[in-house]
Amino acid sequence: MMNNFWRYCHLTLAVSSFLFLLLASITGAILSLEPVLERSKPFAAGNLDRITLAQSIPTLRDKYPDLTKISVENNQFVLIEGTDKNGDDLKAYVNPQTGKILGKPDKKNEFFQWVTTLHRSLFLHETGRIFIGITAFLLILIAISGIFLVIKRQRGIKRFFATIPNDKSKQYYHTVIGRLSLVFILLIAISGTYLSLNTLGIIKPFKAGVEVNFDKIQTGAQINLKDFEVFKSIKYAGVHSIEFPFSEDVEDYFILTLKDREIAVNQVTGVILAETKYPFSVLISDFSMKIHTGRASIIWSIILGIASLSILFFIYSGFAITLKRISKGSKNKYAKDECAYILLTGSENGSTHRYASSIHKLLLKQGKKAYLSSLNNYALYPKAEQIIVFTSTYGDGEAPTNASKFIALVKAKPQIQQVNFSVLGFGSKAYPDFCKFAFDVHNFLSAQNWATPLIDIHTVDDRSPSDLLLWQESWSQKANISFAEFSNAEADNLKSLTAFTVKSHTNIGDTILINLKPGIRTRAKSGDLLAIYPANDHRERLYSIGIVDKSIQLSVKLHENGIGSGFLNRLKPGERLKARIIKNTHFNLPAKAPNLILISNGTGIAPFLGMIDENKNKISCHLYCGFQTTSSFEPFKEFLNVKLRESKLNKLNVAYSRAEAKQYVSHLIATNADLVVQNLLSGGVIMICGSLSMQKDILVILDEICASQTEHPLSFYQSRNQILMDCY
Repeated sequence: MMNNFWRYCHLTLAVSSFLFLLLASITGAILSLEPVLERSKPFAAGNLDRITLAQSIPTLRDKYPDLTKISVENNQFVLIEGTDKNGDDLKAYVNPQTGKILGKPDKKNEFFQWVTTLHRSLFLHETGRIFIGITAFLLILIAISGIFLVIKRQRGIKRFFATIPNDKSKQYYHTVIGRLSLVFILLIAISGTYLSLNTLGIIKPFKAGVEVNFDKIQTGAQINLKDFEVFKSIKYAGVHSIEFPFSEDVEDYFILTLKDREIAVNQVTGVILAETKYPFSVLISDFSMKIHTGRASIIWSIILGIASLSILFFIYSGFAITLKRISKGSKNKYAKDECAYILLTGSENGSTHRYASSIHKLLLKQGKKAYLSSLNNYALYPKAEQIIVFTSTYGDGEAPTNASKFIALVKAKPQIQQVNFSVLGFGSKAYPDFCKFAFDVHNFLSAQNWATPLIDIHTVDDRSPSDLLLWQESWSQKANISFAEFSNAEADNLKSLTAFTVKSHTNIGDTILINLKPGIRTRAKSGDLLAIYPANDHRERLYSIGIVDKSIQLSVKLHENGIGSGFLNRLKPGERLKARIIKNTHFNLPAKAPNLILISNGTGIAPFLGMIDENKNKISCHLYCGFQTTSSFEPFKEFLNVKLRESKLNKLNVAYSRAEAKQYVSHLIATNADLVVQNLLSGGVIMICGSLSMQKDILVILDEICASQTEHPLSFYQSRNQILMDCY
């Protein structure tokens, strides 16, 4: 819940300081231009870090005998004050090496003076300084909370500057610009707060000056200024000002105000008469002034201006994000107690909710009673037939803010009737915990005795249209919901069908085995999907395929009155059917897995036959498959034995549910828990294909194995693509 804490802190601080922060950032952006304009004047001396006082002061004093003071300004302007040869007041910028006058100081710009006063005190004197000081302090807290939110979103400080998927949302730009500017904003806020405390006297000011013991001043032979050791050691870059003696009396002396100390120097002998080193508070104050005003560097001034403008953007985007989050509550046409379709969302920035809202509208258009809300509003739904969960993942695989209570609510309020559910996870594979919360929800619901998965969990990487289309096709097939009004995908699909020739057709019990010859241009991999249109309309049926010897293998369970399976069952060798291949890249043979465990029941074995055949690198591969009887396994036995001899398959494990020693594939997995653990810890992959009921049993066992024998839950491995599923 730390995520909520930082978000609410961030929002509360921003709201409470909104007006003052707006004024401070606007005036700050304007004032950042002042040093830039000043620096553009041709008065800068340059090379001040190379010119010593011993090289410069004799020249300046010869040229201007009545010199009283030299000042070095932040923009590297060297200003001399005194009287000229005619006795007129002299105040000019000079070249410290030659004494050439470069120009005379202008009167301070009245506009910048007005903005400076507004920025510092709002024209309210001390009261205004207090308000501005508090605003600067609140900005520190806003920046800190923002940094923690970025760290949370990026899954750790090491990933602070890792790539953020660009979804074109205000949340994206708020985060990306925030990462770049938060440190600078933090520096502005800290320096502004310190200067306010200094100005208000909360931090006690240091009284500058040197105390010279006149009784110890000794006269001696006059030494040339160029030979003063102290002048030889000090360069202009370290000087604030130099005050000259008023007379030639030995008790009058040079006062050098440097960056870190103040020095009194005997004007005759060049001996240091007294020295006062500044305390740390003075150095911090000087540093804060440079940081806050940008006077030390034109580049820093520009950075401060951009950072000030970014605060304006954060004010706008932050409130826009908040309003969107507040306003994304759905206007439901029907009450939750009368709806058959319940759509629940977990959305951090609103994009997931928007997609769920479009599905909600689609259902309403088709005359379905549907209800849309957040996962945190989960309740009892007496007429619910389906619960569809759309959720993103936040932080280290955690729930979004509006989904954090969901699992606890489900435990407290189980549905009374049997309900089908499906989960669609949104995320980005740029993050290590890709869709982890979606996997958590799917696994948790799978374990409830009242919940039955309608389809396997689907995930969407960076709002991928193909991932969304795959979910739409899978869900519409089982839910019998047309997406024709949602997009033109179905019409386009029917136009792009290709012909496949039936090479063989075998019935074993209620299982159909079909071998198809693809067209010359057909490109497919084991694990991809074959989409058929048995009624020659929008209704689509999807089947996982395996590729063996360039032929497509299908293993399909025959359902009574099944549109798809009935159509396939009527096909004869030599017949042609029109279909299309749908890429299913998340379920292809993993290219870099060190080892594989393949788990299926009879109707899910087809893609694994192709993957085993593709295992040319002979990585460790174990197949666990479940059949009803030995005869139903017979068509695959010889092929798998050949692959065992070729070392493309290391171990074959078969369970028979209707044999004398009744056994399911889930029993084999439970018995071989050590192999499962070894596989996961070494970075291996477990792939599951077949019926959803089988998947549900396998997930329960894997969850128990992970909880008891590894340091992470099952969803940890799912989010890292170590457990891949394609079930139906």
